[in-house]
Amino acid sequence: QVQLEESGGGLVQAGGSLRLSCAASGRTFSSYAMAWFRQAPGKEREFVAAISQSGGSTSYKDAVKGRFTISRDNAKNTVYLEMNNLNPEDTAVYSCAARNFGIATTALYDYWGQGTQVTVSS
Repeated sequence: QVQLEESGGGLVQAGGSLRLSCAASGRTFSSYAMAWFRQAPGKEREFVAAISQSGGSTSYKDAVKGRFTISRDNAKNTVYLEMNNLNPEDTAVYSCAARNFGIATTALYDYWGQGTQVTVSS
């Protein structure tokens, strides 16, 4: 079992950057694939990015490729999402998630954080 807590959200102008962090409890963090999802008002939750247990494999939603970077520091039990060149379409609640198996691009994850709000103004 793992507990997740996101931080780093906020208000940013279009073209700006933010780095989200997700801190995980426990000492088995490296056993989990990790991912970021987002949900805008009135929209379905969607996959953003995922990273394998060792960090050797990543996957991204097409719309964020080249702008977002997912990474993890297993020594700190933390996964990050570096977001650059943000645009208003990126406005959403961003949540991190943990999975007991390999990365997935769907919501087939076992543990979820509470989410952090990212708002991008025009």
